[in-house]
Amino acid sequence: MQYPPTELVLNDKGQVYHLGLYPEDIHPRVILVGDQDRVHLVSSFFDAITHRSQHREFVCHSGTYKGKKISVISTGIGTDNIDIVINELDALVNIDLKNRCDIEEKTSLEIVRIGTCGILQPEIPVHSYILSEYAAGLDNIAHFYKVEFDDQEQQIASDLKAKLKLPEAIVPYAVKSSEVLTGKLRNDGVFSGITITSSGFYGPQGRQLRLATKTTELNESIEIFGSGDLKIMNFEMESSALFALGQSLGHETTTICLGIANRPNKDFSKGYENEMKGLITFVLDRI
Repeated sequence: MQYPPTELVLNDKGQVYHLGLYPEDIHPRVILVGDQDRVHLVSSFFDAITHRSQHREFVCHSGTYKGKKISVISTGIGTDNIDIVINELDALVNIDLKNRCDIEEKTSLEIVRIGTCGILQPEIPVHSYILSEYAAGLDNIAHFYKVEFDDQEQQIASDLKAKLKLPEAIVPYAVKSSEVLTGKLRNDGVFSGITITSSGFYGPQGRQLRLATKTTELNESIEIFGSGDLKIMNFEMESSALFALGQSLGHETTTICLGIANRPNKDFSKGYENEMKGLITFVLDRI
């Protein structure tokens, strides 16, 4: 199969269109961050930086950390950007861009998202590390793809629909993260469970300012939610699409976040730069 230029979109340099990268610009270990400035923070810990680029909100630095080759890329905010990033990362390693056809021997990337999040359990302190064992999507990205969900994922999605006070039109889905990567990041001081991926920051996460929402009781129903032994730990805006698309394409994916707000306790961080540096080195040392 040859991909036409309207489907596999490249720029005039032959790079993938949005990321502005060639295959040789990235390494098999990839850290994703939302904030462009956080790319510079992550790469400040590298022993050497071999590639720097920026196109739109997508900043990429590649280099080495303690002998390991790692790339860090900013995605911007939201699952719509994750749709772009994962498809183009996969194209970089699994499609021959010149001939526009699949590479026979597939490459599996190890992709870890480092982010910030809102905590949804009152007992979890601000600045805690939260590892996503599952991502529950309240967005719609996965519904556009042929993603296969196992029995546990379908059960969690069914429980979410039945137990959460969601707008009627929302069809949640759930995806398990990579056992390979979560195994590297599990630690006695790390909280883990279900992460809710929301399609927005205000109404979709139960916030209300001047415009009335339909989600005023959402966070209360989330706090008491359970599916088997799993509880919902946190809110963020990227992981469901990352897990669904990344793992369907054969990549290992997970997310670990720094909790900067405890929503039930209405407690917000007064500054988390040092704590984010700690999380970054925690991840770099383990992947």
